[in-house]
Amino acid sequence: MLSLLPERLDRMLLLGVHCNEIAIGAGGALLELCRAHPGVQVSALVLTGGGSLREEEERAALAAFCPGAKLEVTVLDLPDGRLTTRWERAKQAVEDMGAHGDPDLIFAPSPLDTDPDLRTLADIVPTVFRDHLTFCYEIVKWENDLTVPSVYLPLAEPVLREKVAKLHEHYGSQRDRAWFDGETFGGLARIRGVQCRARYAEAFHVPRIVLAVAPLTGGDPVL
Repeated sequence: MLSLLPERLDRMLLLGVHCNEIAIGAGGALLELCRAHPGVQVSALVLTGGGSLREEEERAALAAFCPGAKLEVTVLDLPDGRLTTRWERAKQAVEDMGAHGDPDLIFAPSPLDTDPDLRTLADIVPTVFRDHLTFCYEIVKWENDLTVPSVYLPLAEPVLREKVAKLHEHYGSQRDRAWFDGETFGGLARIRGVQCRARYAEAFHVPRIVLAVAPLTGGDPVL
């Protein structure tokens, strides 16, 4: 396995369709990255739930999952389950986030997700951010769409416990859902940990990584 660290992390962009997906899919990574990079600028866009209890939960949760960060959260009110009919508004919202600055790292849904709303957002992201490192998080739900990820972030047990506790603390509206419990979150983290020789981990799909064996000089290539 090859361990990779970002050269710089001044700004992160978090993209989700429903309130809670970002924290479920990347909550541990956010805790670790924000603590390792105090003052990092974090911009979050969630496409549904605006003006509801879900928005209140999301704002409080992301503040807790991004300690020490300069956090900006935007929650829109696009219709849940009908994002495909609001493609233009969703695309414009993502483009507007891109206009605020160039992110060093993006967290977004996976294009392998079978949920039509999540897949719609996943398809939009690379049309706006073509040359950016994007970690596509995974969500356990009814659909059987989990696949083998390509990037793993090991999590210490205290970090996983903190993630699960914060999920339960801030997303009270989701506690009655069958999949929203510590066994689900911890079970997937344990499996991903086994796959990267750690106790626990979060895992992501990465559409594209460009490797450089030496610093680029900016000169014309030799053909």
